[in-house]
Amino acid sequence: MKKIVIDPVTRIEGHLRVEVEVDEEGVVQEAYASGQLFRGIETILKGRDPRDAGLLAGRICGVCTNSHFRAAVSAVEDAYSIVPPDNARVVRDLMTMALFIQDHVVHFYHLHSLDFIDVTAALEADASLASEEAKKYSQNPYRNSVAHYTEVLQKLRNFVKAGRLGPFANGYWGHSAYKLTPEQNLIILSHYLEALRFQTEISKAVAIFGGKTPHPQSIVVGGVTSVADMLNPQRVNDYIFVIKEAKEFVDRAYMSDMKLLATAYRDEIKEGLGRAKGNFLSVGGYVFDEKQKLFSGGVIYGYDFSKVEEFDESRISEEVDRAWYDEKGEVCYTDLNDDGTLKTAKSDDKYTWIKAPRYGGEVMESGPLARVLVSYLSGNELIKPFVDEFLDGTNLELIDLTTTIGRNAARAIESVYICEYIFKLVSRLVQNIKYYNTDTWAKYDFEKLPKEAKGRAFLEVPRGVLSHFVSIKEQKIQNYSVIAPTTWNASPKDREGKRGAYEEALIGIKIEDATKPLEVLRVIHSFDPCLACAVHVIDTKGKELSRYKIRTL
Repeated sequence: MKKIVIDPVTRIEGHLRVEVEVDEEGVVQEAYASGQLFRGIETILKGRDPRDAGLLAGRICGVCTNSHFRAAVSAVEDAYSIVPPDNARVVRDLMTMALFIQDHVVHFYHLHSLDFIDVTAALEADASLASEEAKKYSQNPYRNSVAHYTEVLQKLRNFVKAGRLGPFANGYWGHSAYKLTPEQNLIILSHYLEALRFQTEISKAVAIFGGKTPHPQSIVVGGVTSVADMLNPQRVNDYIFVIKEAKEFVDRAYMSDMKLLATAYRDEIKEGLGRAKGNFLSVGGYVFDEKQKLFSGGVIYGYDFSKVEEFDESRISEEVDRAWYDEKGEVCYTDLNDDGTLKTAKSDDKYTWIKAPRYGGEVMESGPLARVLVSYLSGNELIKPFVDEFLDGTNLELIDLTTTIGRNAARAIESVYICEYIFKLVSRLVQNIKYYNTDTWAKYDFEKLPKEAKGRAFLEVPRGVLSHFVSIKEQKIQNYSVIAPTTWNASPKDREGKRGAYEEALIGIKIEDATKPLEVLRVIHSFDPCLACAVHVIDTKGKELSRYKIRTL
């Protein structure tokens, strides 16, 4: 066996190391994903006023800021049984939905697309042929003109001539795993550059109601503070304008690029490259009307698409057998081997700061793919036509989404879906205001709230299932805990040797060149890792932090 080490894995958030063991044919036989940085930001929350939880927890990550902000506030609201007014829920959803769109587009183009597009090959493209090629994947391709593609080619050549390649430096250009034609490379690369402007504009949609982004500040326990923005027709119109522009890009660039990618890499999809265990977890959420939610909750086991089990939060557990903690919760860092590799030779060796969450003892994959599958198979009529349209347009089956490229497709499907229904959320807000429903805060007297309370929040956020748990004593935060989407997906092996989703998805991947492990990066990037969120705190003195009695809805 030969070991290949990738450290650090770049184009992600946080510090991730991946080690794979390959046989003489270069096929991955074993894999280890290691979160390399310990973060204890939750200790900052201890002893604080529960009403400050959102602003502090939002700093867990510089990418997922709104997600942690909202989850923290929701957990405190759950502890005190505070129900925000409808307007507050809609405003929060509008911020979250804009974040979904922003996160998915940035992930594909700026974090993942270079795993599939060869920048050097794009230099050989014919602008006229590229314009014709784009029409195969969209009836109205985004900025599809010979002049535009010629301009992009000139920009690339200027990069090369100046020797300042920026984000295109140090790639595995020319790798045999690249499958796109020069013209296909140019199409997606042109959208890569357009997406730089896109992410600036879509961020404004979050800031309109959030005050700023990242780290918005308008969500408070009981509601939102962005009352003036909500009641100002111009601010609402500004939001609508940004989303309309985003929808143009998502429909005409992002989705068409995903169809192009699915067509070009069809063989890899049909081979099932990048599949994990086939266990998918979604908690659902985002009420669209009185009867429907944007996403459905449920659990799928072992690619069994014939049934979706109901989600039961009491089945969640966490293990630390292979993480750098001991059974008492104390830090138990064991360092690396003398040759700089992870200590993984024995079944009880520890190799990551990330704990191993399990659902009923099973490894789960969380994220856009899980949401799409669970929602679709649960009979969610809102999302079904969007999934069907993609599958019909690419001549793929539902099982094909459970692959590396399928995870990307699920994000694109979600983005198109959200861009369609987000306007109906705006209409709901406008209707409330029209009929003089302008409440944005559930009034309460903090001094009269219970001195002791416990709460939790389960949310679907761009990367998957996010849960926050809070324990309050004497009206101060006693303990706080987070299980983020990447905690689920990047978890290490458990005491039974079950691999986490990252690790399982790498098994069987063939690496053509050990010095350029592009195939490994494709799989890992498809999950959109966020390691800063994944590592959460323990008590270094080995004290019991808290006991939770889980109640089901």
